[in-house]
Amino acid sequence: MTQDFELIAKTFMGLEPVLAKELTQLGAENVQIGRRMVSFTGNKDIMYRANFQLHTAIRILKPIKHFRALSADDVYEGVKTIDWTEFLDNDTTFAVDSVVFSEEFRHSKFVAYKVKDAIVDQFREKTGNRPNISVTNPDIRLNIHVAEDKCTLSLDSSGESLHRRGYRQESVEAPLNEVLAAGMILMTGWHGETDFIDPMCGSGTLLIEAALIARNMAPGLFRKEFAFEKWKDFDRDLFDEIYNDDSKEREFKHHIYGYDIDIKAVNTARMNVRAAGLTNDITVAEADFKDFTQPKEKSIIIMNPPYGERISTPDLLGTYKMIGERLKHQFMNNDAWILSYREECFDQIGLKPSIKIPVYNGSLECEFRKYQIFTGKMREFRAEGGVVKTEEEKRQMAEKRRFRQNREFKKRLEEQEENEEADIRTFKFRSLEKKEPKKARDRESKDYKKPFKKNNRRFRDHDENED
Repeated sequence: MTQDFELIAKTFMGLEPVLAKELTQLGAENVQIGRRMVSFTGNKDIMYRANFQLHTAIRILKPIKHFRALSADDVYEGVKTIDWTEFLDNDTTFAVDSVVFSEEFRHSKFVAYKVKDAIVDQFREKTGNRPNISVTNPDIRLNIHVAEDKCTLSLDSSGESLHRRGYRQESVEAPLNEVLAAGMILMTGWHGETDFIDPMCGSGTLLIEAALIARNMAPGLFRKEFAFEKWKDFDRDLFDEIYNDDSKEREFKHHIYGYDIDIKAVNTARMNVRAAGLTNDITVAEADFKDFTQPKEKSIIIMNPPYGERISTPDLLGTYKMIGERLKHQFMNNDAWILSYREECFDQIGLKPSIKIPVYNGSLECEFRKYQIFTGKMREFRAEGGVVKTEEEKRQMAEKRRFRQNREFKKRLEEQEENEEADIRTFKFRSLEKKEPKKARDRESKDYKKPFKKNNRRFRDHDENED
């Protein structure tokens, strides 16, 4: 097997511990939590699996050089010391993304231009020709991260953000990001042990991510390609082996239910569920949560109600009051988890949360709260063996201090921080989001249990030609 090397997995603020746990379970070594990222080491197998199997990563980077730079010329010279023929040739297109936190470099695009110039100039000096830039569909993607004078230049092994799973056919207003949805589910500790309910399901993101987690299916199953497939050292046999190995998938003996008051959202969710091949596990129906009744089976509710920010509702506070009443009277002896943004909305629920976990939804600093619904008093619940906070939940609560230090509850990300991951904030770019080519959509339209696998084993060369 190939030698281990340094890797970086990027994620949303608040999801770092969840991602670190996923990486450890994947077999990664030297897992270290950072800010919006987790660093680790692994070989080519781990890198492929990280892209293919992680639920809470948005990008996997492979650093190729660390250096210091106090000026633009330093960046240029540092990049030019790399032998770029190892990664590119004159027929290869490339693009450079940049993230900059530095007093010296105020504009991230300027840093990206210096990286591009260094690469192009090296090829001109060696060959007399140069590789071309392609912003939309490059063969090689590079990432330069500058923190004051510390620079890290990396190969981007993912390409398009990993939140773009490939199953979403249509969307509703302000869709929940797939990585955030998966992170929320994993925070609850649910892995398919009970029924799952999302009473305000929108386009069905929580439903589909829950089914993937319950069945332990890789979220990369639906993607057409990863950036590492265009690298010179790409091991097709190794990735095919990873892609077609379903030995760790498991049976899901319960069911997932999604409801929404908007029939358009219901139809959109059904379309996405069908594209993911999960209609046997997920049922979506039109229903108002005010009519919700006690489920017959043990269940968990995870929901993302409107905040009054990107989605408006006639009576926002009344909606949250209704949510609390339904939970109190019709969800006894079960747990409910709610993501929201406004403190006054949480207050209307009228129930005491047992845990509050800070997490960002786009640029909004939200909280993900757990409500344990039980009969009687807390003292009686505990006396009967009820657990209010697990050790894992206590640890997650401790993260709140680090996460919200020197912040107010509703403070947004600073503009620079917000723009750092702007490419993966779906609500900002939903109107610009490209639909998959028709041929790619057609092959997902039928309700296959595992698209592109076994008898439908993927043919990547054909897929690439379709583009």
